[in-house]
Amino acid sequence: MLQNIAIVVGLAFVLIGIVYGRITGSLPRLREVPEAMADGIRSLAPVLVLFFAVAQFLAYFKWTGIGTVIAVSGADVLRASGMPPLVILLLIIGLVSVLNLIVTSGSAMWAILAPVLVPMLMYLSISPETTQLVYRIADSCTNAITPMSAYFVLALGMMQRYRKDAGIGTFMSFTIPLALTMLAVWVALFIIWYVIGLPIGPGIAIR
Repeated sequence: MLQNIAIVVGLAFVLIGIVYGRITGSLPRLREVPEAMADGIRSLAPVLVLFFAVAQFLAYFKWTGIGTVIAVSGADVLRASGMPPLVILLLIIGLVSVLNLIVTSGSAMWAILAPVLVPMLMYLSISPETTQLVYRIADSCTNAITPMSAYFVLALGMMQRYRKDAGIGTFMSFTIPLALTMLAVWVALFIIWYVIGLPIGPGIAIR
C-alpha cells in the first residue's frame, strides 16, 4: 500500500515539474527532463551517503546492544552522582556544543547520540522531548564556528566578496561572539522554562 502511494506521489511531482518547466521555459523539451531529475538526485547524494553510514552505525548499535549497555551504565553513574536533572541537562548541552565542532551534521549526530541519550535520561525520568530540546539548543549554536562545516567555507567565500582580505580568523571573530551569545541566551531561557515548569508542547511537561 505504501509503495503504491509513493509511486503516485512520485509521478505527481514529475508531472507538476514538467508542467512548471514548460510554462517557465526551463524545460523546453521533454528530453531535458531526465537530466533535470539527475541534477536533483545529484544534490541529494551527500545526504544519501550520510544516511547510509548512519544506518550502518545504528545497525551495529542494535546488533551489539552496546547502546543499551551505555544507557543503563550511564544512568546508574548519573543517579549515583546525585546531580540534579537540570545540571545533567546543562552538561549535555555543553557536551553536544563541543561535539558539534567535530560532527557538523545535526541529523547525523542526533542519530548517533539519540540511542544513548534518550533511554539513559528516561531512566532518570527525563522525557525524550526534553532531551531533544537540550540537544537542539546546543546543536543550533556552535555549527557556525567550526571550519569543518561546509557552510563555514561557503559563508567565508561570500564574506570575501565584500572584504577581500578576510580570512578564517576574521570570519570567526564575527561568528564566535554571535554563537556564544546565542548559546547563553538559549541556555538562560531553558533554565527559566525548566524552573517555572512550563510545558514544551501540548501535554508535554519539561520535567
